[in-house]
Amino acid sequence: MTLRRAQLAAMIDHTLLAPTASDGDVRALVAEAIDLGVGAVCVSPSKVVIAAAALVEAESTVMLASVAGFPSGAHRVPIKVAEAATAVADGAAEVDLVADLALVVGGHAELLAAEVEAVRAAVGPDVVLKVILESAAVLETDAGERRLAEACQAAADAGADLVKTSTGFHSAGGATTEAVALMAAAVAGRGSGRVGVKASGGIRSAADAVALVNSGATRIGASASRAILGDSMLFEAQGSQT
Repeated sequence: MTLRRAQLAAMIDHTLLAPTASDGDVRALVAEAIDLGVGAVCVSPSKVVIAAAALVEAESTVMLASVAGFPSGAHRVPIKVAEAATAVADGAAEVDLVADLALVVGGHAELLAAEVEAVRAAVGPDVVLKVILESAAVLETDAGERRLAEACQAAADAGADLVKTSTGFHSAGGATTEAVALMAAAVAGRGSGRVGVKASGGIRSAADAVALVNSGATRIGASASRAILGDSMLFEAQGSQT
C-alpha cells in the first residue's frame, strides 16, 4: 500500500501516557496533534479533562482517547468499568482497555469476553473501544499464536472496535508486523465485521508505521508522531509529499 502523509497521520493516536506528564505537557501534546493532523490523542485518565478542554478551545476535530486498566490489566473488572466510564464522562470518545493478561495466556477467552462486554456496556455503543492484548508477551508463551488469535476473536465478538498490540510499557516489547498480521487475520469477519488492529509500542519511524499498516494495522499508537510524519524522504519515495 502506498500511503500519503495525511492518510498515515489520520491513522495515528498521538500518545502521552508517562506518569510524570504535567497539565502543560498534555496541552502541548494537543497542540502538536493539531499541528500534525493526527486522528486522535491518547492521555492518562487523570488528564482527560485537560485534553478535552484544550481540544474544545482549539475547536479541533481530533478525537480524544484514554486508557483503562493501564498498564498491567490486572485490575478487577468493576475498576476497569468505572475508569472507562469516568474517562468518557470527562470527554473521551475512545477507550483503550488493557486486557487481563493472565486470561489471555491462560486461554480463558470467555472471561476475557465478559470483561470486554462489561466495559462496552458501561461506555455505550458510540465509544471506540480498543482492547490491548500485549501481543509480544503472549507470543513468548506456549501456544502463544493460538492464544493471541483466540483473545482477538473473543474481544471482537464481545464488542471491541479494535484489538491492540501493546501498552508500550511491557518488557516483552511492542508491535511487530508478524503479530499485526496474525491479529488482523483473527478478527477478519468477527464482531461488527469491521474490527481493526491498532499497532502500538516501539514505533519510531515512518518505515515502521508503513510496514505495520501493510501488515494489517488500521491504527498506529505512537509518541514519536512528529518523527514518523516528518520522514519526507519515505513519502517522496512512495510518490507523494502530502
